[in-house]
Amino acid sequence: MRDDFVLVDEVVSGIRWDAKYATWDNFTGKPVDGYVVNRIVGTRALCAALERAREEAAALGFGLLLWDGYRPQRAVDCFLRWSQQPEDGRTKLRHYPNIDRAEMFEQGYVAARSGHSRGSTVDLTLYHLATGELVPMGGDHDLMDSVSHHGARGISQVEARNRQHLCSVMAASGFDSYDYEWWHYTLKEEPYPDTYFDFPVA
Repeated sequence: MRDDFVLVDEVVSGIRWDAKYATWDNFTGKPVDGYVVNRIVGTRALCAALERAREEAAALGFGLLLWDGYRPQRAVDCFLRWSQQPEDGRTKLRHYPNIDRAEMFEQGYVAARSGHSRGSTVDLTLYHLATGELVPMGGDHDLMDSVSHHGARGISQVEARNRQHLCSVMAASGFDSYDYEWWHYTLKEEPYPDTYFDFPVA
């Protein structure tokens, strides 16, 4: 692994993770190129900010669960190839019920050059520290639909409030949100704003 990149769970105390792209539980329906192990990688700057976010969340009774961090460029290339393949319906209902595969890129849900590949972007959610249960957010990770947008209609007041909790925690810790995905945050002062890395998560 490159200098200045680390396994997040070895640096940020009390973090939980489920690296979706290392598993069969993602919108492609299989492990993605470049994810050799189910771990989350990021820059040291990202980890310092996540430690602050963990403390902010704990003050509200929440913990952090990470789904993705650093994403190799080869994984992004894998997404692009997958989007050009014939529809098989295996993950459509859960992840992109109202659009076609190719539209994921056109509508901003997947990027040909992803901020994740710069090492300081995370996909994450909250869970209750008291029970370990995930908080309801009005849609799961990588649901490519307008209901996933910040300020979306069609979710409950509780779900909207939980999204706001996550947003306030991350903003207070130095992150910017992404309008189309309630789970996606990028460090404002990321150390490699113009570099897209391609070493594997291993």
